[in-house]
Amino acid sequence: MGRWRGYGGRVGTYAAVVLAGGAARRMGGVDKPALPVGGRPMRDRVLVAVSDATPRVLVGAADSVPAGVRVVREDPPGGGPVAAAAAGLALLDPDVSLVALLAADLPLLTPAAIGDLLKHLDRETPDTEQPGGGSAPAPPARSGSAPAPPAHSGPAGERGPDGACFVDGDGRRQSLCGVWRVTALRAALDRLTVERGGSLSGAPVRALLAGLVVREVAWSGEGPPPWFDCDTDEDVRRAEEWTR
Repeated sequence: MGRWRGYGGRVGTYAAVVLAGGAARRMGGVDKPALPVGGRPMRDRVLVAVSDATPRVLVGAADSVPAGVRVVREDPPGGGPVAAAAAGLALLDPDVSLVALLAADLPLLTPAAIGDLLKHLDRETPDTEQPGGGSAPAPPARSGSAPAPPAHSGPAGERGPDGACFVDGDGRRQSLCGVWRVTALRAALDRLTVERGGSLSGAPVRALLAGLVVREVAWSGEGPPPWFDCDTDEDVRRAEEWTR
């Protein structure tokens, strides 16, 4: 697995799952992750940013991918990011503890940005941590639902973060530009599968992450924001300008 060095010199490993199955309706239904930025398809730029991750899994259709990248399709094809995340996580070995869960349309993502997220997840000092989409404690599990994600011990027995993701300048969480504990994501997928009657098709990412403790990270490095995603042709042109 990919290795990284965290706070206190701790060495860890991580995998990466890149989600490339979106319909790109605002761009006429093109294969958006295959669009070039800086002379390279966006999905390949994301895969390069996690070149030290093992395994690297691309979820979606792809004619060609860099060597060593595994490709899988979500069930059903076009079933959305949560179904795609489930397909990607299913390929990870049981001993994989951390995973970068990334959209394939992040052409400005860098290894340094991934390293920053991993280090924030590894930190022992609480930063900005919120369960789900707000500051209220996660609700108790309903009768008949899957168990809540396992807690991760922090200082004085406090629950540590289940993941870390970037937030933009307006404080909006960029959930598909983050790193997560695999056990927490798998438990959340099990819970959501039960709540939705066995199907994850069409499930929103916010429903998957509801109840997880998230460390929100503001980008403080040099260069353009690594969380910048390309939803329109104008976004692609802007990203192209940043790479010049």
